[in-house]
Amino acid sequence: MAKNYFDRYIWLIDTINRYGHISFSDISRLWARSPLNKLGENYLPERTFHNHRQAILDTFGIEIKCDRSLGYYIANGEDLEDDGIRQWMLNSLSLSNMMIECRDLRDRILFEEIPSSQHWLTAIVGAIKDRKTIEITYQGFNSPEPTTFEVHPWCLKLFRQRWYILAQSEGFTIPRIYALDRIGAVKEKKNPLKIPKKFKADAFFSHFFGITVDERMPETIRLKVDAGQVGFYKSLPLHSSQKEIEATDKYTIFEYRLVPTYDFEQEILSKGPTVEVLAPASFRDQIREDAKAMLARYE
Repeated sequence: MAKNYFDRYIWLIDTINRYGHISFSDISRLWARSPLNKLGENYLPERTFHNHRQAILDTFGIEIKCDRSLGYYIANGEDLEDDGIRQWMLNSLSLSNMMIECRDLRDRILFEEIPSSQHWLTAIVGAIKDRKTIEITYQGFNSPEPTTFEVHPWCLKLFRQRWYILAQSEGFTIPRIYALDRIGAVKEKKNPLKIPKKFKADAFFSHFFGITVDERMPETIRLKVDAGQVGFYKSLPLHSSQKEIEATDKYTIFEYRLVPTYDFEQEILSKGPTVEVLAPASFRDQIREDAKAMLARYE
């Protein structure tokens, strides 16, 4: 997918999403004034518009329909609200467009930087869409030199300002996680993509926090959170399985159903003394040992 067309799709989705309903003539008029219209087109050709509609449906699953009295609108808007990934995408696209159109405010809005991993997003998304394997040149942080190998890309995930790809590679029984900012090159292959028929990305990661892939079974984890921090957990749950099982003036106990992976362990440690692991005992012991090791560095 060429970048200039991708930008057009972003602009079109965001424009229709912002207006709710909008006529084609208004879309064309807005496109003529858009900073993304680098060719200086005086209007958006209707045929191009309909081609973009189809490409947006094929690529993002976003359906743009027309109401004769109200204009064009996103038909599956309610589905998008229930789809975390696409809702995140719409929010991101809206913000991206706003920043382009309001360039004079760029020094007044600060963002967290994301490593150059998005450089490979288009190629990987294209391979997943075309159901083809890719060849990547990869060098992990602990690897002395890069290696090149073929993988079957299953899905992409953003975590802590980094993009990751879940992919099956030869020699491993389960798919592995590869950080896009550690990839040096991507080449699409002609081999068909092999992926389990019942695979769903959200279901695959449903028992994990972050991007760590683990073969262990999920456990019931209970955290005791100080009252002053409870609001943060309620407004932004650590995991989709989070539920409140006890609340007092001094603390609240939250329960989760997930695998206590390294990512989740690091998340708990980052909370400092405001959170205590109550169960399971093995995870509580692990956090205790980590805390002791941290304290030893300052003695």
